[in-house]
Amino acid sequence: MKLLSFLTALSLSAASPSFAQTNQTPPAPIAIATPENVAIKNSESIAFLGDSITQFGADLPGGYVRLVVSGLKANGITVTPYPAGISGQHSTEMLERLDRSVLSNKPTWMTLSCGVNDVWHGDRGVPLEPYKANITALVDQAQAAGVKVMILTATMISEDPANANNVKLAAYNDFLRQLAQAKKCPLADLNADMQAAIKPGIKGDQLTNDGVHMNPAGDQMMAAGVLRAFGLNEAQLQKARDYWISMPEIACRAQCKVDLTLRQYQQLSELAAKENLSVANFLIKTIQSLVPPQPAVKQ
Repeated sequence: MKLLSFLTALSLSAASPSFAQTNQTPPAPIAIATPENVAIKNSESIAFLGDSITQFGADLPGGYVRLVVSGLKANGITVTPYPAGISGQHSTEMLERLDRSVLSNKPTWMTLSCGVNDVWHGDRGVPLEPYKANITALVDQAQAAGVKVMILTATMISEDPANANNVKLAAYNDFLRQLAQAKKCPLADLNADMQAAIKPGIKGDQLTNDGVHMNPAGDQMMAAGVLRAFGLNEAQLQKARDYWISMPEIACRAQCKVDLTLRQYQQLSELAAKENLSVANFLIKTIQSLVPPQPAVKQ
């Protein structure tokens, strides 16, 4: 059977409750002392303020917010997350809800991811100077409330650094870098990390599903950048990566959308029917037969 010809039509969605609504915890890591070089400590908390990238980062099983939390746990640091990402929001809206979304929870830390929509939405976005005022106010108000702030540079708007949106975004990210230094905030330079991770000569998006929202590789890139900004060294980052790949509850969402002819879909349906399976379940079974899941590493 020519199964591989159908795999590009795969669209698997791993149904999972929201991270904010679950108490799901990863398997217990090997007991180790809290690393002294890491800025965040055991039993502290993190509010993740952002837009849809952060919302999906908390909602999806392999999203970057979840990976940050589990990556810390793999290194002996258990933290409480407060997801605060809302799809479509700009810096103005994040500033307006800072108190109820973040400060009311009294987190130890806040990660601030903002800038993509301010640029991407064009005339509905936020120009650079008002953006600077909004971000400065967000940092000032959080720090005044005793919350430590980590600034994240805005990730790319399509995986082409030379396009108009990314050229415009560069000034926003330059400001974030300057502000992080001025306010003594840890900086996760995710835009630089993203540009460095994209390999030339490969057709199609490598780190995103749609040019903006992260796929599993993009989520891991973001999580590693945040963990690095907290102070994890390369050995500790590798411990986190090893932990992620062994966790059964971190499922990837694979999405490859192509147009099929009705003949191709009919052939796929016939193959599925021979095994008394739906098309979706047939594709799941096929993928798992080609790339069988690995057993979790015993802790």
